[in-house]
Amino acid sequence: MLHTDADLAQVLHTGPFHLALRAALSVRGLPLQRVQHHLAGRGVKVGVTSLSYWQQGARRPQRAESLRAVRALEEVLGLPERSLLRLLDDGERGAEAERPAARSYRSLVEASGVVERLITDLESPVDGGLHTVGHHERVRIGAGRELLGRDSQQVVRAHRDGVDRYLAIHHGDPGCDPSRVEVHAAENCRTGRVRWDAATGVLIAELLFDARLRAGETYLFGYGFEDGTAGPSSEYVRGFSFAGGQYVLQVRFDEHALPVRCRRFAQTSAGSTRSGRGDLTLSGQHRTVHLVEQGVRPGILGIDWGWA
Repeated sequence: MLHTDADLAQVLHTGPFHLALRAALSVRGLPLQRVQHHLAGRGVKVGVTSLSYWQQGARRPQRAESLRAVRALEEVLGLPERSLLRLLDDGERGAEAERPAARSYRSLVEASGVVERLITDLESPVDGGLHTVGHHERVRIGAGRELLGRDSQQVVRAHRDGVDRYLAIHHGDPGCDPSRVEVHAAENCRTGRVRWDAATGVLIAELLFDARLRAGETYLFGYGFEDGTAGPSSEYVRGFSFAGGQYVLQVRFDEHALPVRCRRFAQTSAGSTRSGRGDLTLSGQHRTVHLVEQGVRPGILGIDWGWA
């Protein structure tokens, strides 16, 4: 993305640090290798990889030698004195506010109660008359580390006659405004009623099938949610009330906000200790991670990540 001098002036004022650095590099037209050469000429040694991480927001200069490199960067890029350092200072003071807020046990319990209430409001049984045979879910994390949205392709089997809908649940990250979340029905379904709860960020969408199913019949359909209304995201979790088939979760990160660590985990309930932890390696040009669970059991599965 190309930046102008006006863009640079604005982001130097508002931050965050990595966007200001990226804008300065773009406006000055300096590749990272050239910047490294200029820094070396000032007696400052910093790797191209570190510079790349700094402008992506994957790393944050904190050590004394790194802060010295930032001062030299201001000179190399022709920026006002302390313009970049000030953004780091502001970031340290606001670090607690910027840290992704994980969902607490209380919030998960409250959300669970809201889900039951909204399902009752939609006059639907809790199990919906369907068992999941397979569910492939794709989650997208944006350049601001926010949950942009998610898409699902799902195969279900009816265990009673007359089932013609599915209730899809979206639980946004802390700060989510469910009134602004968009639901889109893709293949073999259409959107029906939608209900949400602003306090918990929970939204439930009714997806209407093209036909009524008989017991034992399977049905494939696709749907998604466009969010982007909350702050930085640090994990994605999926709860299962009943045993089911295969579940695949894929998380894709924006190229300008790549995490440094990703792990899968499982929980038997919202308040239990996380188990089954395993490191996940970014793939697909270093932008995606995934987990596969062949036989889902009641509980929680998820992936969490961090940028530092």
